Amino acid sequence: MTIPLTLIEDAIGWRRQLHAQPELGYQEVHTSRMVAEQLRRFGLQVHVGLAGTGVVGTLENGPGPIIGLRADMDALPITELGEPIHKSTTPGVMHACGHDGHTAILLATAQRLSETRRFKGTVHFVFQPAEENLGGARKMVEEGLFTLFPMDEIYGLHNWPGLPVGHVAVNSGAMMASLDAFEITLNGKSCHAAMPENGADPVVTAAELILALQTIPSRRLSPLASAVVSITQINGGEAINVIPEQVTLRGTVRCLQDEVRSKVRTLIDDFVATLPVPFGVEGSIVWYPGYPVTANHLQPALNVRDAASGIYAAENVHWEVNPSMASEDFACMLEACAGAYFWIGADGTTPSQPLHNAHYDFNDALIEQGIKIWCQLIEQRMPVSQ
Repeated sequence: MTIPLTLIEDAIGWRRQLHAQPELGYQEVHTSRMVAEQLRRFGLQVHVGLAGTGVVGTLENGPGPIIGLRADMDALPITELGEPIHKSTTPGVMHACGHDGHTAILLATAQRLSETRRFKGTVHFVFQPAEENLGGARKMVEEGLFTLFPMDEIYGLHNWPGLPVGHVAVNSGAMMASLDAFEITLNGKSCHAAMPENGADPVVTAAELILALQTIPSRRLSPLASAVVSITQINGGEAINVIPEQVTLRGTVRCLQDEVRSKVRTLIDDFVATLPVPFGVEGSIVWYPGYPVTANHLQPALNVRDAASGIYAAENVHWEVNPSMASEDFACMLEACAGAYFWIGADGTTPSQPLHNAHYDFNDALIEQGIKIWCQLIEQRMPVSQ
C-alpha cells in the first residue's frame, strides 16, 4: 500500500500545528475546529459538540458494515522541556502522549479513504476529547455516540515507545489496566508532638496503612493476578511540634481482570476500616471509579492482526503481548461496542522518550504507518466486492 507523499507531509504539518497549540481535556476548542474544518474539506458529514469538543466525521460509500476509528485529541498539564521547532506555545501544557499524532493520522486516513473509496460501507471517524483522566470516551458514549452513530465495530490505536516503527502489537483480551482512584481520610486526635500519649496519631497510622496496602498484591492475590496499588499523595500536619488531627492519602489501583479489581477494592476498604482502630484513629475512604480494563473483543483483534499482516512481515506483528498497567478510556467504548485497541511502534533510529515525559515528541515517521494500517483495516473489512 502506497500513501502519497503530499498527504504524509500534510499530516506532519497538522501534527506539528497541533503540538504547538496543545489543549487540555474538554478545552480542545482550536483542535476541534481544525479537525471539523478538515473533515468538511474532505467532503465528510461532520457532527460537532459530542462531549463538548468531540467531533465525528462520517464517510458513506454504499451499503455495508459500519466501522468506527477513534483518535484522542487532548494534551497534558506538563511543561515541555524538549526543543522541537514546533514546541508548545501554551505554558504548562504539552502533547506528551502523542494525541497530536493520533489526530493527524486519523485526519489523513479520512482524506485518503474519501479519495480512494476502495471500500463498501460507512466509516465514522471519532475524534475524542479528554482521554487523560477526564473520561471523554465515557461521556461520548453517555451522550449517545453509538445511538447517533451505530457501529458494528470500533478501533483505536496508540503510539508505543519500546516498539519499533513498522511493528504492531495487539491482544485477544486485555491491552491496558483498569483505573480507580481513591482518597483515604484518617481522623485522629491532635496533641503536642512531645506527648503523643495524649492524642491518636494519624501519621503513624498512615505509615502502617501504606505498608499494609502493599501486601494486597503480594500476599492477598494469586501471583498470577495482575494488580498495582500505589499511594501517590500524603497530606497532613501544619507544625513540626504538633501531631495533626487528620491525614489524607490519595492513590490509584490498576488491575487487568475485573474480578481482581473488585477483590482489591474490597480488601482496601477492609484495611481502611479496621487497621486504624487499635491506634484510636478512624479511617474512611472515597472511591473515584475511572476506567474499566481495556479488553479487546476477539474477532476485532484478529481483524487488526490480519490487517497488520497484510502490510508488515510476520515477525513485526506481535500477538498476545504483555498488557500495560497504564490505563486508557477507550475501554469505555469497548464496553459499549465490539472493537479492538492496539499499539503501533514509535521507536525510530533513536528510541522514543516515554509517554508523559516532558521531553517526549511524537515520532512523525510512524504517521505513514498509521495511515496504512487504518486504510488496510477498512479495505479488508469492507471489500468493494462484497
